[in-house]
Amino acid sequence: MTSSAKLDKLIPAAIILFSVIPVLGGALRLAELGGGAEITPDNARFFASPVPVVLHAVTVSVYSVLGAFQFAPGFRRRRRGWHRMAGRLLVLCGLLGALSGLWMTVFYPKPDDVGALLTGIRLVVGTAWTVSLVLGFTAIRRRDVAGHRAWMIRGFAIGLGAGTQAVVLTAWLVAVGEPDRLSNALLMLAAWLINLAVAEWIIRRRPASPTRPARAGLALEETR
Repeated sequence: MTSSAKLDKLIPAAIILFSVIPVLGGALRLAELGGGAEITPDNARFFASPVPVVLHAVTVSVYSVLGAFQFAPGFRRRRRGWHRMAGRLLVLCGLLGALSGLWMTVFYPKPDDVGALLTGIRLVVGTAWTVSLVLGFTAIRRRDVAGHRAWMIRGFAIGLGAGTQAVVLTAWLVAVGEPDRLSNALLMLAAWLINLAVAEWIIRRRPASPTRPARAGLALEETR
């Protein structure tokens, strides 16, 4: 198996594995709403207005799983038509996920562990996710492939924030205990910042140019 074929399997599998917790969380929320679960103070807001949370759970799940295959280099090169069609669906799902998340942040009653700081962070992050997707889409319309790649990677990093938050919050719970309102907000912010830092590393890393050996060979021939 070539290195490209290995990457085509490993990268999507790693991203999907990382998305399992938020995707399962969304599925459980949908099952709760569809199965007529008991209404409690923790879920009353979802039963009172179910459309935003259903839209958010479905679109973010599709965004996470489908988007994983956009990071498989060989698969993407071999199926450019698929890449374009899936990309359009990803932009739509990402925008719906971001906008439904913003709606819930603004209009849903706040649970006890959500204060002004976390609300503000979610508003900034949701807006940044929306802007990244719009800039990524407009960049490819201008044939700016590098700009498209950069903004879509940033948007995907923000969209996968829930996966990193699950890891960070679980680690804090095991090491320290139940986080208070301030710690909860800062841990969620830290998870998004980790994702964005990784995204910037991916965007800025410079793989070796495949033309470099050929150029070296040509220079050698010229000196003979």
